[in-house]
Amino acid sequence: MPGSIGEVDVLQMYRETGALLEGHFLLRSGRHSPMFLQSTTLLQHPLYAEAVGEGMAGLFEDLEVDFVIGPAMGGVVLAFVTAKHLGSRALFAEKEPQGGMYVREGLTIRPGERFLAVEDVITTGGSVQRAIAAARAKGAECIAVGAIVDRSGGRADFGVPFRTLTTLEFPTYDPADCPLCKAGVPLQEV
Repeated sequence: MPGSIGEVDVLQMYRETGALLEGHFLLRSGRHSPMFLQSTTLLQHPLYAEAVGEGMAGLFEDLEVDFVIGPAMGGVVLAFVTAKHLGSRALFAEKEPQGGMYVREGLTIRPGERFLAVEDVITTGGSVQRAIAAARAKGAECIAVGAIVDRSGGRADFGVPFRTLTTLEFPTYDPADCPLCKAGVPLQEV
């Protein structure tokens, strides 16, 4: 069933944990939206995080991965719980002041290792692309990308298999044409 992990509905998990927000939000892309998924709110609950990690691992059980990587901060917990269920290592990539990402010293990546990159919500895929680039810079090979939610409308392309637990389409608006702005709904940065 789309949107589910076993018997658990992904969107319902966001609702139950207060991680599905409704209002008027300024997204990192600069666009506005009436809905926002705050995955950190969901993933702070170990039982929900475990369910998501098990579901994510199930999407990739046909692949052999040496490690799972996610962009900090949002992808750290997700990489860990997914790697746990795949029996691999969990790594994360951190932001550089110049806008890219790097893998900190002490997190081992050997040339030729195969990895899965994960992210909570994919809209443009920019953060996970930077995490992939950081691991590739160490000589590793990205073999797949996974996300809890695909919000890209089918536009995300990583050049490798891309699998998600669910797909959602929330409207987004250019600020100049935003009906929420025109209605005077207060804007919140997320």
